[in-house]
Amino acid sequence: MPELSPQLDTPKQFRTRNVIIPIVLGLAVTLYLVFHDFDPKSYEQIHWSIHVVFWLVMSALMMAARDVGYMVRIRILTEKKLSWKKAFDVIMLWEFASALSPSVVGGSGIAMFILNQEKIPLGKSTAIVLVTALLDELFYIIMVPICIVLAGWNNLFPIDLQKNMFGITMGIKGIFYAGYGFIFLLTTIILLSLFFNPQGFKKFLVRIFRLPVLKRFQNKAAEVGDEVITTSLELKGKKFSFWAKSFAATFVSWTARFLVINCLILAFMSGVDHFIIYARQMVMWVIMLISPTPGSSGIAEIVFEGFLKEFTLPNLSGFQAFLWRLLSYYPYLIIGIIVFPRWLRRVRSKS
Repeated sequence: MPELSPQLDTPKQFRTRNVIIPIVLGLAVTLYLVFHDFDPKSYEQIHWSIHVVFWLVMSALMMAARDVGYMVRIRILTEKKLSWKKAFDVIMLWEFASALSPSVVGGSGIAMFILNQEKIPLGKSTAIVLVTALLDELFYIIMVPICIVLAGWNNLFPIDLQKNMFGITMGIKGIFYAGYGFIFLLTTIILLSLFFNPQGFKKFLVRIFRLPVLKRFQNKAAEVGDEVITTSLELKGKKFSFWAKSFAATFVSWTARFLVINCLILAFMSGVDHFIIYARQMVMWVIMLISPTPGSSGIAEIVFEGFLKEFTLPNLSGFQAFLWRLLSYYPYLIIGIIVFPRWLRRVRSKS
């Protein structure tokens, strides 16, 4: 594979090596899951009919709806300074960066770089990324209690998984509690930074960048803090419709994201409780969020089998996990490889 940008300044996340690692890791785990209990007769259960094809197409359309929702949201947050084409590039590169970064890190840092290259001031780019995080976390904070009430607490945790975190061994419920608590705390910090005390955010940022390793970026951090304060004033003046549209786009994106699996299971199974499947994905997302692997490669496939095996055809959970990642993960790697060099040439030529 050629380098994605041979002579331009490429963010390290977009280098060829970082594209290959998650692909190899994800495929290795997938092959293990598929062949661990391999039985050729299991595949005879699949009847490739119009029904199967229809729901596979619906799974792909749910992914498209997810991305369209993100594009609508980024245009709203940038006050339509991004054209649809630029919004597509930003979202695809953002997803590309997320796919190449450990899930616990995410692609937010690269997102700020991408927006800044699209002539969005760095402070405003920072604020936009913070707002997208805020909207995403609010969706999760709101939907989890709803799922618990409607699906039932005991239906959310089908596996007994143990994980060591900071020297503490935690079960699946402990991981979920810790993840939900962290998301709640993060959302609180973002709300305080943008709407209640942006000056405090600037002071905190400047203090962090006083550390010897980061000291050379202290002036830039102060500038970002100033622009966040300015952007905070702009956001406080936004009408209710601005926030309603932004959250509606967020709701569509995340709902479509989770419905990918529902459509995929519906292609092969009938008579299952699809709300439980949807609700379990809330727990799955927290586990994938703390994954140390790029784009949760390997972890996502294992989590899929652990949480949703009972809703798949016998001995085919690994196969369906592969289909899920084939629809929801690998396309961003391919699209990113195509879009990134063209986008980088465009923004560099304008500079």
